[in-house]
Amino acid sequence: MSKKTRKKSSKTTAKSSPAKASPGKASRSKAVASVRPPAAKAHKAVAKKSSKAAKAAPVKASHKDASKSLNSAASAATKSIALVEGAKAPDFRLTRDGGGEVSLTDFAGKKLVLFFYPRADTPGCTKEAIDFTRLKDAFAESGTEILGVSADTVKAQESFRNKHQLAIPLGSDQQHEMLEAYGAWGEKSMYGRTFLGILRTTVLVDANGRIARIWRNVRVDGHADEVLAAARSL
Repeated sequence: MSKKTRKKSSKTTAKSSPAKASPGKASRSKAVASVRPPAAKAHKAVAKKSSKAAKAAPVKASHKDASKSLNSAASAATKSIALVEGAKAPDFRLTRDGGGEVSLTDFAGKKLVLFFYPRADTPGCTKEAIDFTRLKDAFAESGTEILGVSADTVKAQESFRNKHQLAIPLGSDQQHEMLEAYGAWGEKSMYGRTFLGILRTTVLVDANGRIARIWRNVRVDGHADEVLAAARSL
């Protein structure tokens, strides 16, 4: 065979024989293509189920919510003891500064001012106690005694009295029994926090032991003078 004839035959063979794809690669490609779509669908299905489960899951109440509801319930119980003008003044017996006790019967036949304050030796409470001390003699002339009450210890009351030279007796109601009976204990709020505490309140009891006047949410400035005017009018 000549050189020209061999060249033509080799070209013809190259053109006529198409390249065959590897059967291994083709089968793997088909396998991957057939597996991926169902896996993606399954992933989406799982995601949808978990999303629905998250939406359906009940939201548990936080500890703060529980605290507020407990405070509200306790406050409602306190408010149920409604002290009204004209009613008989609730009896009480407290330990007081200087030792001993003080009770409602100690003031029988006299008018009595009970002022309930949140905490000894704080600015508002100090001003209020000083104002009542300043007017003590004027109250006495009208046949009226004065008693301050808070939940502070007797020792704290004595320190409060000595520091500001208070001349009025101070009762200690750590169990809040008198505070509740006179409507001076209830729900308060400060800086977004709700809690139970002493509500600044003043009660004027007449000589017959009945509630003559009640001042709630007291503003300290000028308050003692207003109470004195009410006592003189009885």
